Amino acid sequence: MHWTKPLGLLGVAVLAVLTVGALVAFVTQTLTGDAVTASIASIALLVVAIAGLAHVGGRSKRWRQNPYW
Repeated sequence: MHWTKPLGLLGVAVLAVLTVGALVAFVTQTLTGDAVTASIASIALLVVAIAGLAHVGGRSKRWRQNPYW
C-alpha cells in the first residue's frame, strides 16, 4: 500500500466533518433569529433560480450536441 492512500482517506474524512459542521452552523443560524421567514424565502428563491438555470443549460442545443453526453 502506498503511503498516500491513508492520507487521502483522512483528507476526505476531514472534508466530510467540515461540511457537516458548516451545514449545522448554517441551519442553526438561519432558523434562529428575527428574520426566519425572510431567510427561508431567500433560500427557496436561490434553490429555484439554480434549478432553473440548470434546466435551461441542460436543454441547450450546444450541450446536447456534445459527443460526450
